[in-house]
Amino acid sequence: MKIAIIGGGPAGLMAAETAVAGGAQVEIYDAMASVGRKFLLAGKGGLNLTHSEPLDTFLTRYGSRWAQLMPTIRSFGPGEVRDWAQRLGITTFVGTSGRIFPTDLKAAPLLRAWLRRLRKAGVQFHVRHRWCGWDGQGQLQFATPQGTRSILADAVVLALGGGSWPKLGSDAAWIPILEERRVPMKPLQPANCGFDLKWTDHFRTKYAGHPVKTVGVVVKTVDNVVIRRQGEFIITESGVEGGVIYSVSAGLRDVIAAKGVATLRLDLAPGREVQRLIKDLSQPRGKRTIATQLERRAGVVGVKAGLLREVLSKEEFADPVRLAAAIKSLPLRLVATRPMEEAISTAGGVKFEGLDEQLMFRRLPGVFGAGEMLDWEAPTGGYLLTACLATGHAAGAGALKWLRERRPASL
Repeated sequence: MKIAIIGGGPAGLMAAETAVAGGAQVEIYDAMASVGRKFLLAGKGGLNLTHSEPLDTFLTRYGSRWAQLMPTIRSFGPGEVRDWAQRLGITTFVGTSGRIFPTDLKAAPLLRAWLRRLRKAGVQFHVRHRWCGWDGQGQLQFATPQGTRSILADAVVLALGGGSWPKLGSDAAWIPILEERRVPMKPLQPANCGFDLKWTDHFRTKYAGHPVKTVGVVVKTVDNVVIRRQGEFIITESGVEGGVIYSVSAGLRDVIAAKGVATLRLDLAPGREVQRLIKDLSQPRGKRTIATQLERRAGVVGVKAGLLREVLSKEEFADPVRLAAAIKSLPLRLVATRPMEEAISTAGGVKFEGLDEQLMFRRLPGVFGAGEMLDWEAPTGGYLLTACLATGHAAGAGALKWLRERRPASL
């Protein structure tokens, strides 16, 4: 039995590993010149494999789709990801934030070991093969440097990614192909993305590229749910991006879609109570400047002080009560998400309602879906990669099960 895996990212590679372990002949097709390109770039600053928090908490990171992902992640969750890496010879550790990394923090050694194992198991790789759908005889069609090529497979796993980082292969070119087959889908949107707001020229020139460290953020969603997170972010030429912004990006994006603008509130002094700030900032400052008083009494300096001056009037800045209130809840008005191609990941894609329990397309028997092309999203922190691996594992297992049930005499 031959299973074709289309897409050579983590989901596709895991589907291949699962299928070949079950005795299938497995071939991977990828549009790029090599597989795993987005995986390598995502791990450039330190490959975050998964997270160590309790599984019930872990599952909540998938928002409204946690119930659909629960069976796959319970079957192949954070513990299984660590065991899988260990079998590849990659040891892991838990960071101070609870995130789990390879000991050397690098993606390339893991990917090389993974590809070696897949090739040794008999998986064949076909690069520069861009999937174009099916021909009139139901064969898979690919555009290659040598021309159009048709492939016959007994089952197919689609693991084609979303719409972020298109230069690395996730260009969403599969959407019209599946729409033609009436596969139910939700439009793609940026996730784990930056946002635009209107900085003054002075602030942008002075602070673009600066990190804003250890802040609290508060977002009220379209359903009036208040989300609170703490972390860091980066000031950009056009707005904000980075870790803690990504963690609340889904809520911000949906508010902007509904209302045209979203308010992100910053706590520039986590751990300090507003009444204590009022008292400290009301102390006589003598010949000291307001900026010096702000640094000494509130620990707010540099880009944080710049943010206060960007938002507050001179009168507000000089009033200890209003200044303290702003330090604890500084409003930033976000007007747009950054373009999808800049996002870390995307939301939307193939709806789970169009898939069965094995992740097979209800309208396409023998075709299974995995990874970011499915309609789910999650913040960074190991959740994205874990779900890609888990759905890849489920799709590979589903393809095997479907073939065995359909062709028992040939197995």
